[in-house]
Amino acid sequence: MDSTEGISHTGFHAGSFSARDETRVVAKAARRRVRIMSATLHQALPHHEPVAAPAARLALKTDGPSRGLLDGAWGPRSRDLLSELPALTDVLDPLWGRITRIAVNPKYWPVIPHEIPVGGHVVKAGWFTPEIDPHKLLLLSYGTGRWDLLVIPPETETESAARLMAAASDYDGPPLTASALMAADETRHAVSAADRPLEPDEAGKYEEDGPASTAVPARTGRASRLVIGM
Repeated sequence: MDSTEGISHTGFHAGSFSARDETRVVAKAARRRVRIMSATLHQALPHHEPVAAPAARLALKTDGPSRGLLDGAWGPRSRDLLSELPALTDVLDPLWGRITRIAVNPKYWPVIPHEIPVGGHVVKAGWFTPEIDPHKLLLLSYGTGRWDLLVIPPETETESAARLMAAASDYDGPPLTASALMAADETRHAVSAADRPLEPDEAGKYEEDGPASTAVPARTGRASRLVIGM
């Protein structure tokens, strides 16, 4: 490319354009080419659509004469209601009717917005203490009903979360509150067999008496729960 590309020829009259002027114009043209090349090399990267959030992790009671104290369990991936609630209502709205209000205990929720945008509508949020169990989420659907879910802490290990999901959606288990279920699971699995081998007489007593009465009930095999996103 000619080094004088882009130089204006205005003023090329005899005696009116000095060597210094020519050098300055050539330098200006060079800088212009650098700016053009820089703009070409630093084009914005193509925009990628955000990846859809995984489905909500839920275990729900689906039939039976009485739901007891809990209607199931929810395993959010964080303590951010703004980001977690939409995935939950996407599943529950078709099953239970549009969720219009929720309530929580503020102990484990750092921010509780008054209104939370979800798919196609807004859910009003409130908090109460001590009326609401810290490990529970209360949901209301206008004109349809109320549901109570055990909220499994995001940091819960997979095996413990699965046990809690099963216990909260089991019709045959004892009617425990959300916090009671959490405490029962912690008590039952505080010391595992791998941590401390049982003595022969202790092992025999365990087999004879069975698990302690505070143990989380095991799954019964009945088709009475709906498990989503696990």
